[in-house]
Amino acid sequence: MELNFHINSIAINLKSKQEKTMNLKPLADRVIVKPAAAEEKTKGGLYIPDTGKEKPQYGEVVAVGPGKIADNGQLLELQVKVGQKVLYGKYSGTEVSVEGDDYLIMRESDIFAILD
Repeated sequence: MELNFHINSIAINLKSKQEKTMNLKPLADRVIVKPAAAEEKTKGGLYIPDTGKEKPQYGEVVAVGPGKIADNGQLLELQVKVGQKVLYGKYSGTEVSVEGDDYLIMRESDIFAILD
C-alpha cells in the first residue's frame, strides 16, 4: 500500500511498514548487501555473547549499480541481482547505517559466490 500526498509543494511518500524504500543507490560496479544476522547461539544450544560473535560472511543483495565501463566504452552489466544471497570476504566492503539498518557497500569483485 502506498499513499502519496502533496502539501504546499512538498511531496510526502508514505509506505506500509512491510515495504521499505532506500535512498541509497550504488554507482558503477558497486553492490549494497544486507548482512545476515550473527548467530545468537551455538549448535549445542549455548548463547554467544556480543563480544564473541563473528561477522557473517553472507547476506542478501538489496541494490546493484548499473555496471562497470570497459576500456572500449562498453557497459559491463553485473552478474549479481537484487534478492540473491551472496558469500563475500570477511573484511569486504564499507559498513553504512541507513535508517537504523546496517548495510555493506562493496564492489562486485569482493563477492565470491552466489548462494542457491
